[in-house]
Amino acid sequence: MGRSTFRILLVDDYERWRSFASRTLQKKPELQVISEASDGLEAVQKAHGLQPDLILLDIGLPILNGIEAARRILQYAPQTKILFMSQERSSDIVEEALRTGAVGYIVKSEASTDLLPAVDAVLRGKQFVSASLTAPTHLRREDHIEPLRGLQVKHHGIKFHADHAALTDDFAQFTEAALSNGSAVVMIATESLRTSIVQRCGTDSVNLRVGAERYFSVDIADPLSRFKLDAAVKVARQKGLHVAVG
Repeated sequence: MGRSTFRILLVDDYERWRSFASRTLQKKPELQVISEASDGLEAVQKAHGLQPDLILLDIGLPILNGIEAARRILQYAPQTKILFMSQERSSDIVEEALRTGAVGYIVKSEASTDLLPAVDAVLRGKQFVSASLTAPTHLRREDHIEPLRGLQVKHHGIKFHADHAALTDDFAQFTEAALSNGSAVVMIATESLRTSIVQRCGTDSVNLRVGAERYFSVDIADPLSRFKLDAAVKVARQKGLHVAVG
């Protein structure tokens, strides 16, 4: 990225989400969270005073929503890059958010895999939209969008892990990100992995008790797992929840 340090302002009204995002960013020593804000007006004021390199900005903020905050921020800090982080998937909302001049938009339930690549992309002058979203029409320029290619909402990915501990850590982060933004999680895994995740979530910063009613666990070896999975997803959707399957 060409610089030793990038100064970041983190804006979200949910403290646990800010904590998750901050810990994720700390994995890159060149990324420095210089301040946090919990509402849109506070974000505008801090952006004006601090002139950060990057602002990670939620949309559903109190006092002043994220889209309006972005418009005002770029008046006071035109050199600041804005990356939206939201659970909103509506193409209209994504397009309106990016029309403010923001350079990226990621879905919170995918932040465990998208956040660092998105930050890297936008700080290099690229645009980044979570691959599970459809590209807004005015952004469909292949040389400026990473990693988006006009993909539809369905998205599947594959990851490899060096050992069981790394796998557990990755799944636990995925679970935390999804529960923190109000999504439901359906975990399909072996008994040993599900046990490890529960243990990690009970002793580390992740805590399943906060979102216990939105966490569904299915044993992959269970002959009835397909039916249990369908039932879990149905229950979650009846509650009006977005479902993140891990």
